[in-house]
Formats: sequence, structure tokens, C-alpha cells
Amino acid sequence: MRTGLVSDERFLRHRAPYVHPEHPGRLEAIQDRIERQGLAPLCRNVAAREATDEELLRVHTPGLISLVEETSLHEFLQLDPDTYTCRDSARAARLAAGGLVDLCSEVAGGRLENGFALLRPPGHHAEAGRAMGFCLFNNVAVAAKALQASGAARRVMVVDWDLHHGNGTQHSFWEDPSVLYFSTHQFPFYPGTGAIDEVGAGAGRGYNVNVAWGEGMGDAEYLDAFDRVLLPIARRFAPDFVLVSCGFDAAEGDPLGGMRVSPAGYAAMTEHLRELAGGRLVLALEGGYNLEAIARSAGACLRVLLGEPAPAPDPAMPGPSLAASRALEAVLRAQRPFWPGL
Repeated sequence: MRTGLVSDERFLRHRAPYVHPEHPGRLEAIQDRIERQGLAPLCRNVAAREATDEELLRVHTPGLISLVEETSLHEFLQLDPDTYTCRDSARAARLAAGGLVDLCSEVAGGRLENGFALLRPPGHHAEAGRAMGFCLFNNVAVAAKALQASGAARRVMVVDWDLHHGNGTQHSFWEDPSVLYFSTHQFPFYPGTGAIDEVGAGAGRGYNVNVAWGEGMGDAEYLDAFDRVLLPIARRFAPDFVLVSCGFDAAEGDPLGGMRVSPAGYAAMTEHLRELAGGRLVLALEGGYNLEAIARSAGACLRVLLGEPAPAPDPAMPGPSLAASRALEAVLRAQRPFWPGL
């Protein structure tokens, strides 16, 4: 068992008292599919545990940590129009962050080859001092900082293929050249960040790469972004570890987005990332709100982590759209000053 899996029923206790896109059924759909397909028993379970204050404080302010903790005193709170908590949300958020930290530690230490963390609540919108966009703590940012603090990795690459831009992750590493943040996202769209010219600041200029494009992009476009932008930069950055903000809301049929990525497309992206960092790769669930799409896509990614090849591309699939090619040319122009020859 060389693939680790974080999955905990306590994540299901984070729930709203009304119909909300981010609900426990998302995890239940994924868990049901990987159990029925016999994939879960092939993985080694990594227990979720609550992140410590020390781990959270590397990313978040004391005020946010206190705010999230205080929500456990209330049956329900609406922190903003999108983001809710119940009595169990604070614990679920700590368990999500801590479980991902431990999964990454197991992979970095060579005790596992790779892993998938099925987490709730998600994290990539959470800013240093603000919960937002369904997110309480920024799980991926906390895990990246923990890897570096432990000495397990000096250079970390975060790949964010969620439909929405990960504003919280971008801002966590805005001036940090030791973390390369790469995001593909629908733009303009929530949360309003992630323009192509947002490349980082100070020593971090060029270590923030945003593929911001309009709706309608599918497998051909996403894989072209990987081939033309992500992989050339990543090979030069030479990460010690790759973390994926693994949202499935760019999947075809998602109710919140307008993209067309298939399960085979997600599998192919996962396969491309396995060639980096000696295969030290961990996926952490973010968004995705069509239950069939997230279940099929998660299963496809997990199969690649377990060693199966991604499905061969459909030879009848059309090439990237003109709009996508123009967006990628703009990304390349923005990044060439930092990555000559790109």
C-alpha cells in the first residue's frame, strides 16, 4: 500500500441547516464510488488529527483561529454569505488541516509514495485572517509550511486546478520564492483575484502563475496549459514536493462553473504531475458540486496514484480553442521575464 488516503467521518459533521453546495454528500459520493470500485482497500489509511496552533499560525492570524474556535459554541453561524459553521465545523477544519499535514509527512518521508486527502471543509480561499468561500483554514498552505518547517521539503509546488482561483494560497506565498503557485481558473469569476499579471511580489515575482481564462475549457485546453506552461516552469523550479488543490468544479456538468474537464482529463493531469518531485504528490480535495462528476473524477485520479495509466486521449477530441491559446500566450508573456526561454 503505497498510496495514502485521508478520510474521516467527522468531516461529514460540518453541515449547514439549509441546502448549500458544500455539503457532506460530496464526500459520501466519493467514498461510495472508491469503495464500490475496490480502490479504498488498496490505499493505506492516514488518520486525521487536529492541526496544532503552531501549524495554523504559520499561515493564519490568532484572530482567525480564535474566531473559528468560538464557532463551536453556536449551533450555526453565517460568517459571510457563502461560508457557514456549525458546532462541529471548527474541529472538522482542524482535522482537515492536520490530516493533510500528516499525509504529506508520510509521503515526504518515503513511507508512502503519494496520497489523496478527502477533506471538508475545503481551504484554498481562506486568507491569513479571514474565512471565506466555504473555507475556514487553508489546508494546502498549512501543509506546505509544515513540510518546510520540518525540513522535509525546501521547494514546494502548489497546483490549483479548482474552478475558482485560490486567493488565500496565492496571498500566503505572494513574496515567497520557495513555493511555486500555479492556478488554472475561470476568470473573471469568484473571488475576483488571479489575473494573468498577478505574478507575485519582491523575491516571489515569477513564482505565482495564473492561467486565467473564460468558461468552456476542457481536457484539450487544460492539458495544453500543463504542457506549455506548468511543466516547463516546474522542471526548472525542481520542486521537492507537489501539492494539488484538487477541486472538481471545473468538471463538465458542475452547477457552479462553465468548464468541461472529464474524469480522463483529471487523470491525465495527475499523471503529468507524477513525473515531478520524484513522484512525491498529494491531492487535497477542494470544490466540486456535481456528485456524479466529483465521484468519477476522484476515482480516476486515485487510479493514477495507485499506478494505473491515465486513459488514452480520444483521437477525435478537438485541439485547444483559439481563446485558450490566446490566454496561454498572455501567460507566457507575463512569465518569460522570470523564466527566460519559456
